[in-house]
Amino acid sequence: MRIHISLRRSMVPGALVGAALLTAGACGGSTGTGASAADEEVEGDLSGTIRVDGSSTVAPLTTVAAQLFQGQNPNVRVTVGTSGTGGGFEKFCAGETDINDASRPIETDEKTDCEDNNIAYAQLQIANDGLSVVVNKDNDWAQCLTVAQLKKIWEPGSKVTNWNQVDSKFPDEKLELFGPGTDSGTFDYFTETINGEEGASRTDYSPSEDDNVTVQGVSGSKGGMGYFGLSYYEENKDDLKILKINDGDGCVEPTTETVQNGTYKPLSRPLFIYPKGSSLDKAEVEGFVDYYVENNADIAEKAQFVPLNSKQESTLNSEWNKLREQHTS
Repeated sequence: MRIHISLRRSMVPGALVGAALLTAGACGGSTGTGASAADEEVEGDLSGTIRVDGSSTVAPLTTVAAQLFQGQNPNVRVTVGTSGTGGGFEKFCAGETDINDASRPIETDEKTDCEDNNIAYAQLQIANDGLSVVVNKDNDWAQCLTVAQLKKIWEPGSKVTNWNQVDSKFPDEKLELFGPGTDSGTFDYFTETINGEEGASRTDYSPSEDDNVTVQGVSGSKGGMGYFGLSYYEENKDDLKILKINDGDGCVEPTTETVQNGTYKPLSRPLFIYPKGSSLDKAEVEGFVDYYVENNADIAEKAQFVPLNSKQESTLNSEWNKLREQHTS
């Protein structure tokens, strides 16, 4: 099995990156979450290249899906880029890619771009995620923040530069902020949910398209704070501390259970892939998306995301079958 991964950031768990780059003779190893029938090497008849771009948050899911799919179809090459949700939609709606990974739904101007270029697609929710707000391991004063406190910190024009400005009980410790860049769907979701308007954020923080930079920044500063997808915290929990969030109903920590049952509010979110209808004319693309949909729970588990509930699963299958019926014979 050979997978080519085009990444601007190393968001994929290290074990998965290593496994993904192995050749066919060596890729029967574990991804670290247990084996399944999907891991078996079965040589298929499909061949060709599948081009994926978009959300860096969704990229680990698609990378795992590609790894498993190519184990059964070693003549298929999948490229997984991470231009961010918005950057990915620019390419997708220009007809440059087969699938866009997205950590938010497609927006009106992006829909218009796709329509202008006759790009048909389906919105397929493939997993769930909870944004995690993280601080330095040595931060022993903050356990839970309210949504109001997060807004006070992150809103446009915020002058909060010290933890004692967040809460008078907190120490006199410089607050250093790290987070995603403006092309990120994570940035879009966080700003809309916390600040009330997509893209509305203070600008005097350290932005990066690489979540590892955020991890390094927060872990290297006693007063550091950042945010990103839950899976990135899971991969770096030895170096970071996660905060509980109080939306008015008490402090709740993001976990698989609290994200799936909706009690972690308001930073739980759906994750999507957008396959292009015309790309389904290529058997390898249709086969890959079908595999992704059919094995979504196993893929989410391996990539350390939150799987769909039964209602979400039903909607996923319905939307996928609708697109496939429209664009394949």
